[in-house]
Amino acid sequence: MDSFLSSDEDNIKTLLEEKATRYNRPEFITTDPIQVPKLFSQKENIEISAFYTSTISWGNRTAIIKNALRLMKIMDNNPYDFIINASTSDYLLLKSFVHRTFNGNDCIYFAKSLKNIYLKYGGLQSVFEQGYKNSGNIKDALIHFYTVFFEKAGERSRKHISNIDKGASGKRLNMFLRWMVRKDNNNVDFGLWKGIPAAVLMLPLDVHTGNISRGLGLLKRKQNDWQAVEEVTNVLRRFDPDDPVKYDFALFGMGAFEKFQDGKK
Repeated sequence: MDSFLSSDEDNIKTLLEEKATRYNRPEFITTDPIQVPKLFSQKENIEISAFYTSTISWGNRTAIIKNALRLMKIMDNNPYDFIINASTSDYLLLKSFVHRTFNGNDCIYFAKSLKNIYLKYGGLQSVFEQGYKNSGNIKDALIHFYTVFFEKAGERSRKHISNIDKGASGKRLNMFLRWMVRKDNNNVDFGLWKGIPAAVLMLPLDVHTGNISRGLGLLKRKQNDWQAVEEVTNVLRRFDPDDPVKYDFALFGMGAFEKFQDGKK
């Protein structure tokens, strides 16, 4: 694949490989929300804690981690058991939770929807993998998940799950999928789900990854929407067809930790 890259692309690939190696390592976990699901060993606990944590992953990362840990504590650090067996009084424990615009009512809706997903559909993995199996692409997997997740009425909470069918970038959902699907020897991502190949994952596009991608010439589109996700991921797939979103570590790290602007410091 390298022989098909221009000299500029080859230089960018070399830079991204270097940065991905720097940030895709266990030390990254100590500053990242992924540390929350890393506390668990049971598959369902990892999935549910990762899903909640990724859902509230916007804003200050210290606050994200603090609030995700607080939510896990409310669930007695056993989110799967809590989701499956929660009583009315248990749901009331979630009522006080808040992270920015994600409040207790949203938290309760998520708990009830997740219970429906695990009891009726076999769990989060089954829903995402069935959506992927239907068409062989992540976009349809995300649309399928959105439909299943809001099978029960919950209009207020819809704003917290990206609607890819309406052009949303799906940053947090794509990050969740990266956590669940990617597997390498560095053991940052979990690699729990085998029914979706890492090759088809899409970049979790946010302010950092978007700005750096544009600065490096990987992304021309100005909006951070699904079209932009497809555009930049297609370029990253030229660099590594089997694992394009490993470059998420590079792009995010360059923006968040190194303060690159327009492709340079």
